[in-house]
Amino acid sequence: MPRRPRLSLPNTPLHLIQRGNNRQACFIADEDYRVYLDWLAEYAGKAGCRIHSYVLMTNHVHLLVSSSSGSAPGEMMKGLGQRYVQYVNRTYRRSGTLWEGRYRSCPTQAEDYLLACQRYIELNPVRAGMVEHPGEYRWSSYRANAQGESDALIQSHEVYDTLGPDVTSRQAAYRELFRYELEPGLVDEIRRATNGNFALGSDLFAEQIASALGRRVTPGKSGRPRKVADPESMGG
Repeated sequence: MPRRPRLSLPNTPLHLIQRGNNRQACFIADEDYRVYLDWLAEYAGKAGCRIHSYVLMTNHVHLLVSSSSGSAPGEMMKGLGQRYVQYVNRTYRRSGTLWEGRYRSCPTQAEDYLLACQRYIELNPVRAGMVEHPGEYRWSSYRANAQGESDALIQSHEVYDTLGPDVTSRQAAYRELFRYELEPGLVDEIRRATNGNFALGSDLFAEQIASALGRRVTPGKSGRPRKVADPESMGG
């Protein structure tokens, strides 16, 4: 069966996840995380992508990006992925693939889902039991978005900017969102859309994306049941 084409549109946030092959570790030493983030900034700049949120887990990566070009996220991930694999193979004297095929992604409705998706991403280490609070985890955008820590990689989305009239008030409002856990149903909805390459948003949003792309962007109603990926062994 042919692979479902990715859904990507200009100026529409895209939540994407790239996993290690067979759940193997993608990051071993602290330097690996630093190298990946440095190159992410480089390739995001080359492709014209804005990074709104990220987390680097031991065996997978989550990003929330947007761009004026629908092809930009794919260009960014291709260049970054290839270079990082070469680095890992050279550093750890290994060979072969590192990533589990293509990254998975979903266009995300900015108005109602963008901040929920950012919380989903930055709460990964908490769900995985690695830390009790997202601010304790070094390799995510939480400290930049919520605490004002300098991070040249992060560019806020317009929806984030509506949280307050100035930087301090926006960060305070963002921190307030983390007082409560994401509802399990919303976590499942985000996972289902990302793993299945479906639109994440309202029915109207899905209809608009389907019309713009000329293809289905929601799960089918008939035919062989679609396999649902198991929850991540370390977050998800």
